[in-house]
Amino acid sequence: MSFELILPFLRPIEPLLLDDSISEIMGNPDASWWYEREGIISRDTAISFDAGKLRTGLEVIANQLGKRLDEDNPVLHVQLPDGSRLAAVIPPVVRPAPAITIRKFTSRHYTVNDLIARGTLTRPLAEFLSQQIRSGKTLLISGGTGTGKTTLLRILADAIPEQERIVVIEDTSELHIQKPNILAVECQTDTFKANISFDDLLKSALRWRPDRIILGEVRGIEARTLLDSFNTGHAGSLATIHANSAEKALHRFANLVMRNHAQSTFTDTEAEIAEAVDFVVHIERQPGCRMVREVIALRGYDRDAKAFYIDPVFAIQNTYGSGA
Repeated sequence: MSFELILPFLRPIEPLLLDDSISEIMGNPDASWWYEREGIISRDTAISFDAGKLRTGLEVIANQLGKRLDEDNPVLHVQLPDGSRLAAVIPPVVRPAPAITIRKFTSRHYTVNDLIARGTLTRPLAEFLSQQIRSGKTLLISGGTGTGKTTLLRILADAIPEQERIVVIEDTSELHIQKPNILAVECQTDTFKANISFDDLLKSALRWRPDRIILGEVRGIEARTLLDSFNTGHAGSLATIHANSAEKALHRFANLVMRNHAQSTFTDTEAEIAEAVDFVVHIERQPGCRMVREVIALRGYDRDAKAFYIDPVFAIQNTYGSGA
């Protein structure tokens, strides 16, 4: 099912769906409609969508994709074949009308030059990060929701040497990394079949002879397995993580590891992370732009002070006051 096939059920928002410059569409329970273009969210006051017709359309879309959307299953997450993601929720979870969010997939393969032109990062920084990846350094990319972590990871992954084998693990396929020797797998946690989690796939990935492991997002019990993989011969890997700054990303990583493995101490876990991770790249969303705010290098861990040894590699002034 592509946009062309869902258009009959979402006709009032057709202009937004077909506008390639729009990356996200949001419909709220109060019947207001919003969209994101170039990092800026705007309201479209011209859209009028009957709540009953919206709900019926969402139910049909769910059915055609093998899912259910009804009062017993009021939350829907589906991926369209073109890679776009649709998330919806209906009453009684929300009132008075359904809510819907569509994150659109673009088939354009953005390059590092595109990010430089948009002001996301500078050319010297892009060249520096690419060199670190080529040489086998492990990078965490941190940031909030919608900051462009996935896009940045995909573009930086272009620097991985062609002869290396890459295993990519994601919740839903978004990265679409273009390399000759790649195995990309997806979790199966929202289906009627057996659940296959991030952790299940990561443990399996260690048997698939990867040179590099790319994890779409570190967010749960897989953090322990990922840290183990970093420290047992899979350096040079990449992953994203939700955090408000580069250093906070390290503490969040440790918290995720400890959440389900309390037998280790927090100090031991952070020391392991300091050994495993070479750089953290933090990206933020600002009006009209997504930009790399800071890059830090890890040089070790002070067990007495319980603090990372960090060297700032790159930082820009917090112009907008929404900081790291």
